[in-house]
Amino acid sequence: MNSNWFKLLMMATKVEYGKNLLLKGVPVIFNKSGAKLTIGDNVTINSSFLSNLVGLYQRTIIITRTSRAEIRIGNNVGISGATIYARKSITIGDNTNIGGNAKILDNDFHPLEIEARNADIKEKISSKSIVIGRNCFIGCNALILKGTILGDGCVVGAGAVVSGQYEENCVIAGNPARVIKKL
Repeated sequence: MNSNWFKLLMMATKVEYGKNLLLKGVPVIFNKSGAKLTIGDNVTINSSFLSNLVGLYQRTIIITRTSRAEIRIGNNVGISGATIYARKSITIGDNTNIGGNAKILDNDFHPLEIEARNADIKEKISSKSIVIGRNCFIGCNALILKGTILGDGCVVGAGAVVSGQYEENCVIAGNPARVIKKL
């Protein structure tokens, strides 16, 4: 399936996207009925093995999982083989690049309580909004967890596990991630 056919599928599921959306390979983009998924102008989504030579393990996956979920991707954003999965909300600012195989997850996927997990009670899944500012760079294999707020101009190191609030123009790295430098 070429990207033009996939854009028709995106329109059918009410994904809103701006001018010059470039799909390299075929991503997995699913917008739950009632949810809001918007992609800005001049966005590039890499989903094929050769579209980013860092070595992509998967196609890009962008999913709104509940009818109340919202994903907003700004203008001039680049995404490579990443997973962006929202039960509540994820906002990605303009001019941000998301490196190969990064994961941005606003929820725990499963309830933490044993009884709720065994009963598969979806309402008990904890979710907190994620906000990634403008002009950020998320390194390959980084994991951005629920409730994270990255100020404008932040750089997240490869493989970092990020949770919490970070001021603008910080370099964040490690597991758990911490500020290692101010720009």
